[in-house]
Amino acid sequence: MDVVLAVHHFPPRYVAGAELYTYRLARGLLRSGHRVEVVCVESITEGTLEPRCVSEEYEGIPVHRLFFNLALAPDPARWEFWNPRLGEWFGRFLEECRPDLVHFQAGYLLTGSVLEAAQARGIPTVLTLHDYWFLCPRIHLQRPDGALCGVPDDPAECVWCRLTEKRRFRLPDRATRGGAGRLARRILSGSLLARRTGWSARVDAIRERRERLGRALRGVDVLLAPSRFLARMFVARGGLPPDRIRYLRYGLDSGTGERPSPPESGRRRGFRVGYLGQIAPHKGVHVLVEAFRSLDVLDGACELRIYGDMGRFPRYAERLRRLARGDARIRFEGAVDNWRVPEVMAELDVLVVPSIWYENSPLTILEAHAAGVPVLASDLGGMAEMVRHGVDGLLFRVGDAQDLAARLRELAENPDLLSRLRAGIGPVWTLEEERKQLMGIYREAVRLREVHP
Repeated sequence: MDVVLAVHHFPPRYVAGAELYTYRLARGLLRSGHRVEVVCVESITEGTLEPRCVSEEYEGIPVHRLFFNLALAPDPARWEFWNPRLGEWFGRFLEECRPDLVHFQAGYLLTGSVLEAAQARGIPTVLTLHDYWFLCPRIHLQRPDGALCGVPDDPAECVWCRLTEKRRFRLPDRATRGGAGRLARRILSGSLLARRTGWSARVDAIRERRERLGRALRGVDVLLAPSRFLARMFVARGGLPPDRIRYLRYGLDSGTGERPSPPESGRRRGFRVGYLGQIAPHKGVHVLVEAFRSLDVLDGACELRIYGDMGRFPRYAERLRRLARGDARIRFEGAVDNWRVPEVMAELDVLVVPSIWYENSPLTILEAHAAGVPVLASDLGGMAEMVRHGVDGLLFRVGDAQDLAARLRELAENPDLLSRLRAGIGPVWTLEEERKQLMGIYREAVRLREVHP
């Protein structure tokens, strides 16, 4: 089968969850004898509005990297969810390569225009919902102040949320506990002032965003959700019929299939805690640092290793360094190549996933369990589905550093509990198992398109 994988970014420059998933999927499909091409956005700050494509091979995978300058868009509020030039380019690309199917990975940066381009040409489509971009312009269903959001009915609330990305709106709103936003929406709603200030145009753009992306989603042949939580959210707040979304969890490249043995007690001293992933505010790394710093009652034989790129969000990285200052037990190890992840995991006693947003299905949880490492995770979203509390890990209250510290102390002071959690880790769902189901879904999408061209 000839498959195009369309994703917002792709390695080696970008290595977050959806990017790594697409990379692993592309490799797996190629190994199985399928033809694969990847289309991704490399930069939105270079050149003109017309996408420029640089085609190359990355580790044997044909990749088409797009460069364009979104700052030149005549209507930025709309172009960020519907980029007509990108849709036109993708349409021409599909006419040239004529794939059997396009598998989209979420919609961020690609926008709904590429979905429409594939649908207009009668090409079967599958879309994996890696996040909440189709529901939320900020992707994470999280407000700038960190509060979680459930997708408001009134698009004006989304407008105010975007405005509070700027300090001059965020600080008054925080000081009044949301009162400034409520007052602004009441004053501006339907008034002449709303038109003169551009408020009405912003509200109209959010309303249009919901309508156009909703239509594009309903036109996809098969929608996939790697967590049941995310599927429920798109049904409840996205208006999708339950039978339109299939649950298909991520698989992990099985490699040799051998699980590393836990470190021998005599080989090294202490209790080693790890974090591996993006160094970004929504990942809650600050919660982990605060929790770990409070473990001063221990005998000092514990260590926190944080793996991730400290340059992507420099202000947040500096905040973490300030929080860790003076504590020699906390080490910032920098980014880790994908091939080194099993090696890193094998040196940990526990991995912490402290995200403060509705994580979908973090690959790091699978990677930890594949290495026989228990996981401490926030009791939220897909994380709470993947970690069985008291069986293969522990859950803690999201954003609660004290509760996380209590869980860490419990593990550090009870080696037997840590051993029981290790023993409770079951087989990890593999990429081969996922791909077997995915091929059935691909064939179904082709049949559906033949029935409803």
